[in-house]
Amino acid sequence: MDDSKPLIVQSDRTLLLEVDHPLFEEARDLLNRFAELEKSPEYLHTYRITPLSLWNAAASKMKSEQIIDALYKYSKYPVPQVVNSTIATQMGRYGKLKLMRDDKQALVLYSKEENYIREIFRNKKVKPYIEGEKNKNSFYVKEDFRGHIKQALIRIGFPVEDLAGYSQGNAYKFNLKDHTADGIKFHIRDYQLNAIKTFYADGTLEGGSGVIVLPCGAGKTIVGIGSMHEVGAQTLILVTNTLSIRQWKNEILDKTNIPKEDVGEYSGDKKEIKPITIATYNILTHRKRKGGEFTHFHLFSSNNWGFIIYDEVHLLPAPVFRMTSELQAKRRLGLTATLIREDGLEEDVFSLIGPKKVDVPWRELEKKSWIAEAECVEIRTPMRSLMRGLYAVADDREKFRLSSENPEKLRVIGTLLKKHHNDQVLIIGQYLDQLRKISKKFKLPLITGKTPLSEREVLYNDFRNQKITALVVSKVANFSIDLPDAKIAIQVSGTFGSRQEEAQRLGRILRPKEDDNKATFYSVITNESAEERFSHNRQLFLTEQGYEYFIFSYEQFREIFGNYIEELKRERHHKDKLTAQK
Repeated sequence: MDDSKPLIVQSDRTLLLEVDHPLFEEARDLLNRFAELEKSPEYLHTYRITPLSLWNAAASKMKSEQIIDALYKYSKYPVPQVVNSTIATQMGRYGKLKLMRDDKQALVLYSKEENYIREIFRNKKVKPYIEGEKNKNSFYVKEDFRGHIKQALIRIGFPVEDLAGYSQGNAYKFNLKDHTADGIKFHIRDYQLNAIKTFYADGTLEGGSGVIVLPCGAGKTIVGIGSMHEVGAQTLILVTNTLSIRQWKNEILDKTNIPKEDVGEYSGDKKEIKPITIATYNILTHRKRKGGEFTHFHLFSSNNWGFIIYDEVHLLPAPVFRMTSELQAKRRLGLTATLIREDGLEEDVFSLIGPKKVDVPWRELEKKSWIAEAECVEIRTPMRSLMRGLYAVADDREKFRLSSENPEKLRVIGTLLKKHHNDQVLIIGQYLDQLRKISKKFKLPLITGKTPLSEREVLYNDFRNQKITALVVSKVANFSIDLPDAKIAIQVSGTFGSRQEEAQRLGRILRPKEDDNKATFYSVITNESAEERFSHNRQLFLTEQGYEYFIFSYEQFREIFGNYIEELKRERHHKDKLTAQK
């Protein structure tokens, strides 16, 4: 055993990383490139190496030797041989199967290894997509099933490197501006430029499809626009909601010379098809009756698109995957702050949108002041005896709701609003009754899914301009809301331990700040409850990104806040004294 190292590697491919070790951060940053975080208790974090995590690492040009060397570098004990062989085997699988075009432009699946081709050719799940045998190293794939065969193969453990190329679509060239409409100098940041270049790969077959993972507030939209500039084709952009359409449109018009009449909106309100068209996932999955045809799927074939952008790709609805499987000849870019999907369809993102091309660590951008420096604080409040009695006899779902809507949270919110009275504050929650009570008690505006878009935009503008300093927001805050001046987020309730939700909510406060570039993300949790249990899962995301997570009881926090108030009073008294002396 070597105590100078922080890691234990187990034969089931779990990795235990010691948090208090001096090499913790260094080891964590490396593990995040090829392993998935599963648990993050206070002193020991648990990672797991999975086939998908290794295939993503391979797609980002990592080598198995690099991963094995890293494990040996940080491991207290000898690395089990079975782990080494699993890494080498799974990493070796990526790139062994290639989808290509032959000299007659027919679609073929090729491998140097005859055994691979023979095994796959006989597989019942793959059989429906095969046209026939070409030679001992390849077989023909039915032209319309390029995506389907990739899906089928990844599910049986065979990732495919797609080098079959792309149709160019209708050309559409434009220029990026040097200055925005406000006269601010515009340039693409170095990490954004690297993401664009890595995705596009100079137009070669290796580029053109994949996912870029960037923190909220780090300019994913700019990466999308820069990629559009590189591709130079008419583009379909898919987003989460109508507000996101407006934001993308504003950014495109502000940062490029694309004329307003060339940017279309395809939503519940408008049905425009222009050279650059922005559509919502909701409109694409609309159907007149349950089980009926999707009314607007024709949008994918209504124009000869050369490029499709999937914003917040971790929220891509399952029906859109079906259409995407038939769009493999189009260049495709997924943008997200986290690849975690609550439905477990990460493999479909890999096979249909493309592998992870770039994953920029949040803390790396924080150090360079591209995003705000965030502090994550959990405050645990008790439940009164009457409610505790109701809680004891409730079923699991009701237990979660009761603990989420605990009225004692109002005291915590009041304390936090006093502490941050000079800051822009977002109060975010899941349950509308709870949010209405908060809005009424503290006389704050409330935004929900039913708030008209025009009213939302007025409130958001008032918030940006600091005419109002606090907003209460429902789960609409999980999606692309541009609130650049939000410095404090108070999360009062959420979805059952959703890590993707945590990513979105934290992202609401990460845009750079003009003063000290600091932000605070509070989670208010009911102590000893179902909510506390689920909060552990959400903490995984924050830990993955390298954030330290502080946990206080309400009494502890109030005591700290009390000391803070006393300190403020002493400072003010001292300043008043100095002023009087002058």
